[in-house]
Amino acid sequence: MTDVTLTQVALFLAAAVVAAPLAKLLRIGNVLGYLLVGVLIGPYGLGFVYSVYEVSSILHFAEFGVVLLLFLIGLELRPKRLWAMRAGIFGLGGAQVAITAFLLAAIAMTFGLAWQAALFAGLALSLSSTAFALQILEEKGELALRHGRLAFAVLLFQDLAAIPLIALTPLFAVAARGSGPPMEVLAALKAIGVILVVVVVGRYLLDWVIRIVARTRVKEAMTACALLTVVGVTLAMEQAGLSASLGAFIAGVLLADSDYRHEIEADIAPFEGLLLGLFFTAIGMSLNLRLTVDSPNLVAAIVVGLLAVKSGVLYLLGRRAGLESGPSRRLALAIAQGGEFAFVLFTAGVGAGVLEQPVADLLAVAVTLSMAATPLLLVIDETFMPRAVVARAFDALPENDGHVVIAGFGRVGQIVARILRAKRIPFTALDISAEQVEFVKRFGSQAFYGDASRPEILDAAGAHDARALVLAIDDVEASMRTAEVVRSRYPDLPIYARARNRAHAHRLLDLGVTHLQRETLLSAIDVTKQLLLGLGLSDAEANRITRTFRTHDERRLIEDYKLATDMEKLQDRARSDVKTLEKLFEEDAAEDARMAEASGVKEAAQ
Repeated sequence: MTDVTLTQVALFLAAAVVAAPLAKLLRIGNVLGYLLVGVLIGPYGLGFVYSVYEVSSILHFAEFGVVLLLFLIGLELRPKRLWAMRAGIFGLGGAQVAITAFLLAAIAMTFGLAWQAALFAGLALSLSSTAFALQILEEKGELALRHGRLAFAVLLFQDLAAIPLIALTPLFAVAARGSGPPMEVLAALKAIGVILVVVVVGRYLLDWVIRIVARTRVKEAMTACALLTVVGVTLAMEQAGLSASLGAFIAGVLLADSDYRHEIEADIAPFEGLLLGLFFTAIGMSLNLRLTVDSPNLVAAIVVGLLAVKSGVLYLLGRRAGLESGPSRRLALAIAQGGEFAFVLFTAGVGAGVLEQPVADLLAVAVTLSMAATPLLLVIDETFMPRAVVARAFDALPENDGHVVIAGFGRVGQIVARILRAKRIPFTALDISAEQVEFVKRFGSQAFYGDASRPEILDAAGAHDARALVLAIDDVEASMRTAEVVRSRYPDLPIYARARNRAHAHRLLDLGVTHLQRETLLSAIDVTKQLLLGLGLSDAEANRITRTFRTHDERRLIEDYKLATDMEKLQDRARSDVKTLEKLFEEDAAEDARMAEASGVKEAAQ
């Protein structure tokens, strides 16, 4: 990066600022947006970055974004999640990658590629764009349908398959040369030892270190700790001659069950997004689009062949999995494009000597054009396909399969969690106190460390897919910050809030939170009922009095809210409240007496 000027750094940041919003506006996916901006400013476009050497320097630095991406993928792959989706992931996903790679490799060999390079290219092209495809499916409301869930399973397997492919790229080069330097026993033992050390440290030490840092509540320290985890494991793997990407993935998997997983994910995600955006921008700068002019027929043939082979395989697998024709076609078209990992693999393949640069350039251009063609193909499919078939849901998730986010895991949050757990309703609990997270773990409960008022924490906790959010944060200001973020970011997510007092309740009502309960109201009413019974009142009378009070107080809360800015009227209402209650109690007592008298007359008549 020594040859990259500050002006060019500003240019890359400007590209990052422009690419994602432009991609969203055009509905083409962030990855494609970064690629297009890279093409525009690169040596084959307007030439703001005019040197291929500069592009390679930028690409080398930005590859750390791929490392962070693989760390986050590992962070999401909890064993329970993998086991629940095992049939779709390893069955459908494995079959798709294997069959597609074999067919594409066979076609590549007919174009004169050696079988090693053809197989490597086939495997790279068999992978689709996870970010691109999921965004399209979500925008069209198809991610929750069965073909959308199967697409997610296939994409997840492809992400898993990319890890060993990146790590084992040099083996293809060794196979291509026919022989390679024998691996020394000492080097092999060193590699195995490093992996074991990483696993042991990650399993028994890393979570403890993060816990200590979290207790300081210094946000910058937590962010630095998360980045240090990735960088440290990456350096250890590189020293052992192993893939940095593999190390990052292992580190993520080791922390997948950590109580601090959501906080780590939220801290790293901005760096991952920025560096990954820079990576794809650099890929765009390196794309030789002149190939589309010099060899238009060859480029078109590769793009059409890629889309035809992948969509054909996916369609047949979808039908075999039980999908009807329409959903199988949607599955096929949504993930038939090449993906971001293809760019990573092409770069690694050229570096390892598996692919020649002209072949990699040609395939990279084909992947980009296949991604650009995906939205168009889906629109054409929607135009010529009956809408009822597209929108029909398959195997809709049962209502109790949704999860609840509990923000705040103190007294109220724990009671809610105990009931949900007993009813087997899944939930994700968040708490800002590392001490509280550790304390509840001793008693068999699990909460995750994280500030629920941070949007990235809520995203990591899956608030976008939640059925409800329980706002049980004790601190009023923190509670309000969380409520504001949830209301703005997830306007359709129901909020069930704990209000500390009437003023807090009024502020929540300002945000449209209507499912709320003041934390001391019910316990105070229950204590009062026990008191009335102890003073000699009957059970029926005590119930009537406390029920009348609760109804009156809840009604008064809403009425006071309408007058919240008029302190004089609120004071007058408070002074007259006792008389109002006395009148209500008298009316209830008279009504009970009339009902008792009527009941006695009826019994006498019988």
